[in-house]
Amino acid sequence: MSAILFSTTWKSTAYSALMNKRRTGFRRKKRTARSWADRNFGSGFRGYPVAILAFYGPNDTLATKVAVSVFLTESNNPDILQRWFTDGNLDIRQDLAIGEQIITFLKQYGPRSTVVTDGVIGCPHEEGVDYPEGASCPQCPYWAGRDRFTHERIQ
Repeated sequence: MSAILFSTTWKSTAYSALMNKRRTGFRRKKRTARSWADRNFGSGFRGYPVAILAFYGPNDTLATKVAVSVFLTESNNPDILQRWFTDGNLDIRQDLAIGEQIITFLKQYGPRSTVVTDGVIGCPHEEGVDYPEGASCPQCPYWAGRDRFTHERIQ
């Protein structure tokens, strides 16, 4: 704890005030492990272009795919869409090499606003590409009959 000690002289009188004040609540908190996405993107709409990062994985705790889309103007479909994948049990949110690739990718478009999902929002496999449309992914049974955003069972 540090103490602040100061004195003041008011006009020509010998008035002085001593004050000891303890500063509380200003201790450095221990830094928690944060992902590259938490460190690099702020919140709030600042205008276009807008970058959107969405994480996908086989369950709600492991992200193995990130999809980054850039909207240059207000439109329904993204102007640019790029995807990155990891193999195995490595969470893509903790992979600094992929994080650097994404930041380098986004620098060329200069997004003024960025939207990052809070967590994993679905299966990394694409419906109609990796498995038939209307069916559940056979490789990710966790997401079968589950809401992508609340992770609650819907069936």
